[in-house]
Amino acid sequence: MSSTNPSISLEDQLREAILAKPDAVLEDQHLMNALVAANERAMGSNVVDLRGIAMERMAARLDRLEDTHRSVIAAAYDNLAGTNLIHRAVLRLLEPQDFTAFLACLEQDMPEILRVDALALVLETSQPGGAEVERKSGSLKLAGPGFTESYAGQPGSQRSVTLRQTQSASPRVYGQKAEWIRSEACLMLDLGEGRLPGMLVMGSEDPHQFSPMQGSDLLAFFGGVFERSMRYWLS
Repeated sequence: MSSTNPSISLEDQLREAILAKPDAVLEDQHLMNALVAANERAMGSNVVDLRGIAMERMAARLDRLEDTHRSVIAAAYDNLAGTNLIHRAVLRLLEPQDFTAFLACLEQDMPEILRVDALALVLETSQPGGAEVERKSGSLKLAGPGFTESYAGQPGSQRSVTLRQTQSASPRVYGQKAEWIRSEACLMLDLGEGRLPGMLVMGSEDPHQFSPMQGSDLLAFFGGVFERSMRYWLS
């Protein structure tokens, strides 16, 4: 039961509460803003409170610093999560004991590990019979010479990774999933001397998962590991 004397006015109770815990007032941003506003009204329009102006500017600067701090922390967590994801994918990529198991890994495990909605390995070839080979795996696609550079839109470029949004993904690459793909990552693969190049394509239904403004270092590393694995299976 409260022991507050009813004869004590609200102002006295408030004063006693503030004197008892002044830090609580200073730490309450909304309360401090109300006090500053009341002080400005009491001074009138003919008085310029330089200290109040300075405080407002410092508060605004603090807000910006806090926003920047949160953005940096969020970016660090995202980068760490992306690194862990790529590490898991690389370890899984090294497990298959034969090429059939390797293709099964691409089709069944990699999309989930990499958190994409579709994944395709495109290999260029000048030999006929591509349809027969593609039937062995839903993730393997064969195409004619020059297809990968043309598809990635970087003929003659030294870039190994292309990130972009798309409204009309290729059925040739994604099959029936093409109509749902809204962004993709194209990883160019150098399969060794005397071999035509290849390309690993990751597609997502999220239009913001892959964007030209994003960094591509982790995907470039994964592409380097992947192409070395392919050289082993093709040798």
